Amino acid sequence: MARAGLTTARVVEAAAELADEVGFEKVTVTALARRFGVKDASLYSHVKNVRELRTRLALLAGGEMIERIELAVAGRAGKDALVSFADAYREYALKHPGRYAATQIRVDPAVVAESEVLRRTAEVTYGMLRGYGLSEPDLTDAVRLLRSTFHGYCHLESSGGFGHPRNVQTSWDKAVDALHIALEHWPREEKKHV
Repeated sequence: MARAGLTTARVVEAAAELADEVGFEKVTVTALARRFGVKDASLYSHVKNVRELRTRLALLAGGEMIERIELAVAGRAGKDALVSFADAYREYALKHPGRYAATQIRVDPAVVAESEVLRRTAEVTYGMLRGYGLSEPDLTDAVRLLRSTFHGYCHLESSGGFGHPRNVQTSWDKAVDALHIALEHWPREEKKHV
């Protein structure tokens, strides 16, 4: 029997709050049960195990993040869209470190196939990149470049990895400018005629 007041949505939201406070890797069913003042078993009617809990947290955080990115890029194209996308990504990653870490986990392909959040993420990201005239397979390569650049920068920034006194925001702006130049001059893969 589910404890009164506990819902799956409330459990996942509490997991997100906990992730931001103590780190994504420390989010467990036991830690959440302590937070609610209940036994672990009380939460198992809402989530099967820690893997499901973390997957639900990843989808919640991914939804929050893409919502912010969608709002930032709405009505924009080219460099303006890229800068807005990048800044919204970075802001979310730095403001919500535990939730952001959840967005980086590998999600079961069956969940991916059914996820509205992941579909919207692909649509927004690919839509922004199509503004640069890219199509497959170049779109996938460009997405990988952006994701690795954004993630690497945010990870280094949040962990204090930039020790040089140069302003971190200035370096971020330069990195996004460089990505814009790279996207404008993308080495397109030639289509092979069979």
